[in-house]
Amino acid sequence: MSDDLKRGLEGVLVAESELSFIDGDAGKLVYRGYPIEDLAREASYEEVVYLLWHDELPDAEELADFESWMAERRGLEDGVRSEIEKLAAADEVPMAALRTIVSSLSAYDADADHEDVTDIDANLRMGCRIAAKLPTALAAFERLRKGKEPVAPREDLSHAANFLYMLNDEEPDDVLAETFDMALVLHADHGLNASTFSAMVTASTLSDLHSAVTSAVGTLAGSLHGGANANVMRMLKEVDESGQDPTEWVEEALEEGRRVPGFGHRVYNVKDPRAKILGEKSKELAEAAGDTKWYDYSVAIEEYITAEKGLAPNVDFYSASTYYQMGIPIDIYTPIFAMSRVAGWIAHVLEQYEDNRLIRPRARYVGSRNRAFPPLDER
Repeated sequence: MSDDLKRGLEGVLVAESELSFIDGDAGKLVYRGYPIEDLAREASYEEVVYLLWHDELPDAEELADFESWMAERRGLEDGVRSEIEKLAAADEVPMAALRTIVSSLSAYDADADHEDVTDIDANLRMGCRIAAKLPTALAAFERLRKGKEPVAPREDLSHAANFLYMLNDEEPDDVLAETFDMALVLHADHGLNASTFSAMVTASTLSDLHSAVTSAVGTLAGSLHGGANANVMRMLKEVDESGQDPTEWVEEALEEGRRVPGFGHRVYNVKDPRAKILGEKSKELAEAAGDTKWYDYSVAIEEYITAEKGLAPNVDFYSASTYYQMGIPIDIYTPIFAMSRVAGWIAHVLEQYEDNRLIRPRARYVGSRNRAFPPLDER
């Protein structure tokens, strides 16, 4: 491999962005100039979406209008509901189902056939509809595949609380709603990660917003991007079922050549700041429930991996136990990631449209040259 070749585009600058800043050495994440710690503890998901899309935090009136506009558009059209029923009946993989659902939304969006795909107002309206409908669609799919009737969305609940209500047919208490809202904030954007970049590549061809988001969902479905949180929880359950001390279990797993999910990051060289925040929330939920088992396992594994391998946990590591303690099924962890990250995907697509240039990298050819073409009867 040539020294100047950047596999995976690692370290290659391909765009300028005003959306999120990551300092991997200091463990810092910033959205539009605001530290993630402040946003996670003080701002709602709706405020963060508005910030990413409009470059400013909303005032009280702007926030109320934005929340109302999104809440009024949570419902699904009959055609989308029918598609979800078919996907659930076929027992489709959740992320594959979500990919199909996002694509189908365009058929019922009044702005989807807008002549100018870069029109900011039309894209903001479509973006709001997509972000508002994804929780409804995901909750409906999850309930239908479990043989339960979907629960209609409520306009009087927050984005986070409404999803938990639709998922469980029970209004969540304040602690659960606030915790889930914080998780959505933490996952809303994260620079040019793989799914965001795929959305930008699609948008750079002057394809539409629904296509760009569909590309992002397809990218997030890969196990090297969005599936780590589910794998972390599966690991914790395996530790529990083994009856072993978590440190001993991890030591044996590493000796067998197994990979421990939830550690290391392409960008962070220290502990992911989002992992710190979610770790605190996981502990609070565990203590409130009177069962700290999953949190204790997580801490023991983190301490061992950090000491022995020099690796720090990423956001997926503590989101696993946090979601599990909230009663969320493991295989929809990644769709929930998408439900949050759609805010960032849309923001980056809007930014791409503002000063668009087709994203078209090149590959160095290293194959054969000047081969003589043999006739069919001589091959």
